[in-house]
Amino acid sequence: MRPSKRADDEMRKVSFERGVARYAEGSCLVRFGETHVLCAASLEDKPPPWLRGQGRGWVTAEYAMLPRATLTRSRRESAGKVSGRTHEIQRLIGRSLRAVVDLPKLGERQITIDCDVLQADGGTRTASITGAWLALRDCIQWMVQRSILKESPLRDHVAAVSCGVVGGAAVIDLDYAEDSTAETDANFVMTGSGGLVEVQGSAEGAPFSEAELLKMLALARGGIGTLVGLQKAALA
Repeated sequence: MRPSKRADDEMRKVSFERGVARYAEGSCLVRFGETHVLCAASLEDKPPPWLRGQGRGWVTAEYAMLPRATLTRSRRESAGKVSGRTHEIQRLIGRSLRAVVDLPKLGERQITIDCDVLQADGGTRTASITGAWLALRDCIQWMVQRSILKESPLRDHVAAVSCGVVGGAAVIDLDYAEDSTAETDANFVMTGSGGLVEVQGSAEGAPFSEAELLKMLALARGGIGTLVGLQKAALA
């Protein structure tokens, strides 16, 4: 039995609250169990310098964990002095979102999604990606409503979930108690149509088998299908 008493294929309770940041063009407070992340999208009417004149836009992300998001206080990271973990996660979020955006249709503009972890209990990067999509979608809708864009450049949903091997069993959506003891830890990012955007997996002890990888992939497909359904319900 998992510490949370969930079945192997059972995710934590997931919720989305849109429009929580008054001044952002799009925002979402996403909760995966006790992991809570505030995602806020900001529009800048110019692309990054290295993209100017190329007729396409850019979507990027910044990720941060508040000092008391965890059991003990962590030092606050300052701009330009982020840890390797933070840098890797924010690049992952950006890649995941760009996978479902037609960048030429966005025009020479940049949308930045800030993902701030208010409370962490495992799966902060997967919650960030899933909530950031809603913040991005609302930012784009804000642009369409004001005739900044003729049509939405969003091509699909995108969501993410963690899976792992814990106590010899493949399980989905690890909380911290499981993540800290898992034999294998993996993250899956997929589109609403089922396309794989990114797979991250590592063995913390003994190598994992191809059969275990396929079990985790099957769990992830089911979980991401649920998450996309919840994203659609949040927009309804």
